[in-house]
Amino acid sequence: MNDSHPDPDQVPDQAAGAPEARDEPSHEPAAPAPLGVPRTPTGNVDVDAGLDRLADVDHLTADGHIEVYEDVHRGLRDALTALDARPEPSPSNRHRS
Repeated sequence: MNDSHPDPDQVPDQAAGAPEARDEPSHEPAAPAPLGVPRTPTGNVDVDAGLDRLADVDHLTADGHIEVYEDVHRGLRDALTALDARPEPSPSNRHRS
């Protein structure tokens, strides 16, 4: 038999009663930890509110982040939509008939 691969029948068994060492990964969510991402104010109230809302993920486990991200995305999309909306004419600018 080739010496580079020992015969499984000849490999010494672990000591009787000794637990087998295993590094199994944990399937539990990681503990909350701040992301450390700086949030710089933009000057737009709606956008800044969304950025402030992102700070909430610092206190949530990873599986809770999606709800915050979706909420912020919705708010940012609404802020962009509001920029595209045409402003209503002011009462002083309306045509008189």
